[in-house]
Amino acid sequence: MARPILAVILGTFTLRLATGITGSMLVYYFADFPAHGGEPVTALQVGIMGALFYASELIGSPIFGVLSDRLGHRRVMLVGPAFGAVAVIITAFTVSLPVIGFTRLLEGASTAASVPSILGFIAFATAADELMRGKAVARFEAATLAGLMAGFVVGGLLFQALGPIAFIANALVYLVSFLIYRYGVPEHAEPAPAARAHDPEEGLRRYIRILRGSHVWLLAPTWIAINATLGLFTSQTLFQLVREPQPQFADQHLMGGFEPWQMSVGLAIGGLLFFAGLFYWGGRFKDMRRTTIILYGIAGGAVMLAAALGINHFGTGAIPVLIVLVAIAAGGLFVLAGATPAAIGLLADMTEAFPNDRGAIMGLYSVFLGLGQIIGSIAGGIAAQWRGLDGIFLLSFLFLGIALLPISHLRRYEHRFGENREPVNA
Repeated sequence: MARPILAVILGTFTLRLATGITGSMLVYYFADFPAHGGEPVTALQVGIMGALFYASELIGSPIFGVLSDRLGHRRVMLVGPAFGAVAVIITAFTVSLPVIGFTRLLEGASTAASVPSILGFIAFATAADELMRGKAVARFEAATLAGLMAGFVVGGLLFQALGPIAFIANALVYLVSFLIYRYGVPEHAEPAPAARAHDPEEGLRRYIRILRGSHVWLLAPTWIAINATLGLFTSQTLFQLVREPQPQFADQHLMGGFEPWQMSVGLAIGGLLFFAGLFYWGGRFKDMRRTTIILYGIAGGAVMLAAALGINHFGTGAIPVLIVLVAIAAGGLFVLAGATPAAIGLLADMTEAFPNDRGAIMGLYSVFLGLGQIIGSIAGGIAAQWRGLDGIFLLSFLFLGIALLPISHLRRYEHRFGENREPVNA
């Protein structure tokens, strides 16, 4: 794989590592907020904090995607780590929820600046090689999720060792990401910025025409629902696992009482499984349809959730049953991993009709991810207050059902996405 592609994938890993470290440390920070001088934090407030991050990513991604097409993907990549570093430094010195809410917006803008430009670059660099595209998008998603998972693992250990000052240490991770983009991606490795008038109104009109002229909205419900499901298993689920056990959920054995280091170990194991699944399914692009991989992924997610419900209620009372359920959940997670690179692959295929607007279209990755995570964060907070982890698992089943709805339409049009067509006229 070409060196610039490897560089942006490595930069993605370090960027998401920093994001995951912040996300996990905030959970532990909020779980014991009064000890640090703050007010008690509710599950819904934790959900809102997560939603602010993804709202910023959702709104900013189309803007930065268009900018990356006009200014150059590499230039816009560099903006993201700078935003993130400022956000975590501010977080280290405050116990004000409104101020932390602002830093979540700023860190969301960090992702919004980086992801569309990176995906636009990957779509350009793999336009002539379907197998490389499959490997590149799988590695991008692997880097994204491995970075987030590693961040959640490292975050627990780092916060337990340093407390809030660990947020400042995280700024160094953002600096590493900046240096990778700066020196790992040569200027000559990307296409020249689109030669169009820099008229904001014309740019917006063109973007709307592109969206109307593509089949991207067929992918939206599936991608949003899958991301909503994944979003439930980050901050909200972690919060339920580490907060003080709630008496009304005494029948749920996974509710409360886990230490940050225990969560780090569990996340490391789950992350390795998901990571292996990404590589496996990303290598199947040449002999399997993208929608088939997505279908398998949704089925795997449903199996994982059913096993998780069983684990939540069996506890350690029946060890053989518990081992079987954990094995089933692990297998479901491995299969679920395939849905994400397959969805990104479909989106990259759609850019072939619009080669001068790859950044703008790939920016929709973050829009769909952001919508899913916002819905998952807020709905997850409500579901957790209603029924604890059971509420989160039941809500996840609902999201996976929604993800199935447009699959038949996607399959009908899938063969057209890779066809080269003339770009929309400026």
